[in-house]
Amino acid sequence: MAMGTICVAAAKQNDGTDRPNVVFIICDDLNDYIEGFNGHPQTVTPNMVRLADSGVRFTQAHCNIPICGPSRACLFSGIYPHNSGCYGFTKWDTYEVLKNSRTLMDYFRQNKYYTVGTGKLLHHMVRGEWKNFGNRADYGPFAYDGKDNQPHPDTPTPYSEIGPVDGSFGPLVNIEGRTTKDGRPLMWRTGGWQKVDELKIHRSGENDPTPDEKNGDWAVEQLRALAATKAKNRKPFFMGVGFIRPHTPLIVPQKFFNMFPVDEISLPEILDGDIDDTFAQTIRGLPEGKEPNSERTEDMGGKLFHKLVESYESRDDALRHFIQAYLASIASVDEQVGRILDVIDTTELKDSTIIVLTSDHGWGMGEKDYLYKNSLWQESTRIPLIVRAPGIALADTTCDRPVSLVDIYPTLCDLCDLEGDTMKNEKGHPLDGHSFRPLLEDPTSGTWTGPDEALTALYKWRMKYDPHKESYSLRSSGWRYIRYENGKEELYNTASDPNEWENLATKTKHQDRIQRFRQTLASRLPEKGVAPPQPQWKAPGKPEPKSNEYWKDLYFKKNPDADADKDGTLSWPELQAHKKVVAEEATQ
Repeated sequence: MAMGTICVAAAKQNDGTDRPNVVFIICDDLNDYIEGFNGHPQTVTPNMVRLADSGVRFTQAHCNIPICGPSRACLFSGIYPHNSGCYGFTKWDTYEVLKNSRTLMDYFRQNKYYTVGTGKLLHHMVRGEWKNFGNRADYGPFAYDGKDNQPHPDTPTPYSEIGPVDGSFGPLVNIEGRTTKDGRPLMWRTGGWQKVDELKIHRSGENDPTPDEKNGDWAVEQLRALAATKAKNRKPFFMGVGFIRPHTPLIVPQKFFNMFPVDEISLPEILDGDIDDTFAQTIRGLPEGKEPNSERTEDMGGKLFHKLVESYESRDDALRHFIQAYLASIASVDEQVGRILDVIDTTELKDSTIIVLTSDHGWGMGEKDYLYKNSLWQESTRIPLIVRAPGIALADTTCDRPVSLVDIYPTLCDLCDLEGDTMKNEKGHPLDGHSFRPLLEDPTSGTWTGPDEALTALYKWRMKYDPHKESYSLRSSGWRYIRYENGKEELYNTASDPNEWENLATKTKHQDRIQRFRQTLASRLPEKGVAPPQPQWKAPGKPEPKSNEYWKDLYFKKNPDADADKDGTLSWPELQAHKKVVAEEATQ
């Protein structure tokens, strides 16, 4: 189906009652560590396997930008970052293109679907996009000292110094009697960023439900109610379920850690010195650092990797502990996926419900000395994608053609025969993706009308984004090409070098291929000098009242000695260091 501004439906579908239902499941930071994707040999995901056995596995699916907010904006809008302007974490509905285009769930609602959702779907949730919504995104459980979230008490330093989100992993166990270093008692909490809900570990060893378990409960309850409604009285429904794990903090019940004894954890293949012929470090600096483009500094992935290694006796020991927590987190989500499948597969919903399972992006596990998302290498860009479409998808099959998250929106439009304009008005943008329905019907030989390469952009904070000044990757069937904003390039023969160890970009014999990739990338982006409208920022020195910058400036006026390097400006690290000193002095 050609997909632009208008989706064309079959005439027989006018009342919508015979259209299929959709259950869309998205996990956070889930890489290819699930069974059937050759990610990790010890992962345990029987329920995801059960889903894949009844559908199609896409083994070369990729995200379009490997970090949460803009990736989800692209997925649910069907519009690339270079056409929306959304490369960062500004609220998606403040971008002119996105707020004037229909999200996937809004488009289903326009087509008389009952839209329900729970958990983390879009990074910034807008209640009006849904007819019924359960729980907002909640990254807990967190260890909590009565005032602030804390890292898991068993996370070693200096890794734990990164903070309670990215610097925290360990089992959800009873911490009664545990305290912070300064003696404050710890408890477990959930409730998102706005409220504190205590999560108790009972004497029986069972715990109050985690946020992901609450989302599983909500989805199961809704599905049972929908299944109990007579088909003739039931609208088709679109259900979105967003699970947090394996996003950090990697804290899940002990039983999932028990599945993966740490001494038995297999490690990924890591080539010493693999980072030496790569160039990501040439465009990044320490978060909030004063030399953001210095080659002497490292980015978040390097920071997490080196802090983790410093916290253990060896690199291998460090990675085993982290991977144990990551695999445990995946297993915890798989259990919730199984609960959803149990309801669907034991009711009349089984033959009338499309199920999609995917992730917003991947996660590196120490390859290229990198432990994080937001790289243009395979560990960050590659995602699991499984689609069950009764009567359409060829069960228990694999498709290795490169596709990406931007293709899901038009595919679901095609499968459900949706009709109407995906743009609210002329300020919106038509869908950028392509339907991969033919690949569901014939995963090896189906006709694919989309591009030969999956396109991925890189996130970097800016006040305004110019598509031609960003960094990108193109992943074709046998190659990966990377071009960074400073013009440096990487090229990998993924057919013979699946780990992307040898950068071939400077090899003479590959210059024709490099040139073709350059031309392809240029053809995929807007013309030079053309950038989509983006939210306005206040001029430097004039922060919005009550914004973070406003309060930092106010703190600087009251505490000029906080400027440690006496350069006349207060950085966030300087502010945090000064506040820490003040707090310590107050307790003496």
